[in-house]
Amino acid sequence: MKKITLLTLGLILVFSCSKENPNEIVEPNSEISESQKLLSVSQVNRYIEGELKQNGDVNWMKAPSVVLWSAVVHGGEVLSVGFGEKGESFSIQRSSRLNDARENVYNIIQSKEGASKSNSVISADEILNVTDVKVTSLETVKALQKADQIRYLDPIGYGFYLQEDNSNQQKSAGCSKSGQSINSGDYRVISPNARLPWNFDIHKVPQAWNYSTGAGITVGLIDTGISASQNLLGSGFNDGASNGRFVQRFGTFIDSPWWWSNNLDGPNDKCGHGTSMASAIASPRNDDFMPVGVAYNCNLVAYRGTEDVVLNDYHERKGVSNALKALGNRGDVKIISMSIGYPWSIGNVKDAVKYAYGKGKMIIAAGGTSTSFTNWYGVIFPASMSETVAVTGIKDNGYNRCNICHDGSKIDFTIVMERAGNSNRNVPVLGFNTGIQTYVGGSSVATATTAGIAALVWARNPNMTRAQVLDKLKKAGEFYPNRNSKFGYGNIDALKAVQ
Repeated sequence: MKKITLLTLGLILVFSCSKENPNEIVEPNSEISESQKLLSVSQVNRYIEGELKQNGDVNWMKAPSVVLWSAVVHGGEVLSVGFGEKGESFSIQRSSRLNDARENVYNIIQSKEGASKSNSVISADEILNVTDVKVTSLETVKALQKADQIRYLDPIGYGFYLQEDNSNQQKSAGCSKSGQSINSGDYRVISPNARLPWNFDIHKVPQAWNYSTGAGITVGLIDTGISASQNLLGSGFNDGASNGRFVQRFGTFIDSPWWWSNNLDGPNDKCGHGTSMASAIASPRNDDFMPVGVAYNCNLVAYRGTEDVVLNDYHERKGVSNALKALGNRGDVKIISMSIGYPWSIGNVKDAVKYAYGKGKMIIAAGGTSTSFTNWYGVIFPASMSETVAVTGIKDNGYNRCNICHDGSKIDFTIVMERAGNSNRNVPVLGFNTGIQTYVGGSSVATATTAGIAALVWARNPNMTRAQVLDKLKKAGEFYPNRNSKFGYGNIDALKAVQ
């Protein structure tokens, strides 16, 4: 599916409105009246930008009804309704009260829309307390905003906020399948003839390997999948010093612009981003002169939950939510790496994060990457959630964020991943095709690297809980026991973390 955006590498937040003065704060209710008819995409985006600048998120429950309704209509007439009391993100066995709350949603729609339940329900989740419904009427939105037992209302199909960026930083939402020539100063060769990325030494990853290589730990990756053309993340996953492990690939993304499509698109990466993240975490240590991953003996379960790194499509949001639930249900998965996201909270993804977190998973998420238009923006979703570990990237000349990386009070850790003298020299990883290498940067690779370090720690301490492993990571942070206002606990010393 051709997406509506061409965005800069990483988690890009390019605003379609107010580029003449990107720092101007838009009053949420300015120029908006409930008597208005359908608002334009530009008007909806203007409201969103004001909310983000003032509150750092968009609470659609509190939005003017005409704004929410307009976003729903522009987004394919799909409204995602989170029902229940605050905090009731999921139910193992749904109570009669929650069932009644869901039925009340359907009753309101039937009353206001004149549509039957069978014609209104798009999706009714079996685990999360959320249902997606078809809504066409402003009166339906007004009634739902006033109803009891509603946690959130989300125009889940609305993806017009992030538009094409015409700057020189224009990329395709983190996607690249091209190989690159790797500067000889950005790696060193280690036995049995693998390439060690330059930043591994900064974080003392090679020294940590004397204690742990990630064996026995399974890392979940939710991204764009893994390329079927990269043998070292397929049949060659066990090679050289990497052995006795497995890689599994699944797909929860539906490649279609239409919400009613239900044909899963498979596990294979068509973007390149997921392949890069898989490499940073778990690429094998062999004699192919290719970049090695941080946890080169860990297991890897990769989900193609999204087309690219920006979650601005209905099927991407559903795909990521479903991948989180699936990984949450796996007893062998300890860590979930998510180098993907969006500027504001997505209800069903938020619920799914809480579900996986409730299952004891350590969820590591990218703090965000943007162009100059959005440098004011803080940590993106889902890294902004308290249930996730937020990571960003910095340069190799001290605590200076990478050219397109975000920072802020919600960042937990940093990874050095960019040369100060050349922003194109990031971290070497496996390319899309066998025998090819490439660079990858932003908070994306910082997140995958942290997931790999967490796997080293957990493999060294297999009986530890998530909280205990996270405590080990914190104590191995450069700023510990203090917390920096922009960079959390700072750079992780992998050697210290595994000892």
